[in-house]
Amino acid sequence: ESGSRGGIILFDNVLWSGSVADPAKTDADTEALRALAKRVRDDDRVEQVFTAVGDGLLIAMKKP
Repeated sequence: ESGSRGGIILFDNVLWSGSVADPAKTDADTEALRALAKRVRDDDRVEQVFTAVGDGLLIAMKKP
């Protein structure tokens, strides 16, 4: 296990110009961003916040 308790990781451009929200988009980059978002969402070790500002920002903070 890596990362300090309370540590923050920022993932920028997670909307990928709207492609992530479009089910018709299936290119490798879009699928990788979807998988990343799912992995962070499903990880009980972190609190996460997603914001649609700009091209999307995903913030993950390791729980204390």
